[in-house]
Amino acid sequence: MVTLRLEPMTDEQYRLYRQRAEASYAHNIAASGAMPLPEAQEKAQQDFNNLLSDGLGTKGHRLWTAYDGDVEIGVLWLQVERKSDGLHAFGYDFEVRPELRRKGYGRAIMHAAEKVCRELGVVSVGLSVFGSNLGARTLYEQMGFEVTAIHMRKRL
Repeated sequence: MVTLRLEPMTDEQYRLYRQRAEASYAHNIAASGAMPLPEAQEKAQQDFNNLLSDGLGTKGHRLWTAYDGDVEIGVLWLQVERKSDGLHAFGYDFEVRPELRRKGYGRAIMHAAEKVCRELGVVSVGLSVFGSNLGARTLYEQMGFEVTAIHMRKRL
């Protein structure tokens, strides 16, 4: 069983995460065929600027670094907002360092996210996943997430 703890992300961790996450997001957008890489890079930068306008201090957003002992194993980014039926969370990022994947850490981060959400009184958690990310999709389905929308395309 994986032992995991979440600690609020530091400013330096956030700076490094932001660079890495923006680049990864742009790559995934381009790889999905949604748009060419230059436009995907612009979109990624704009999306991050809009979502995290005040960095770690952005209202409603919480970013943590996940640890196993003293080892940084990943990241958790949640947004929590009030809607008419209660608090809802959206997981913008559940990330495990590439060399530590397939060891149960993704599942542990998901359980930690659920624990945080229950403590806050959240009634549902949403997320998005790129279609090509079969490992994440499988994990999310195993954890009880249901598909709410599917975007499709055909390359010509």
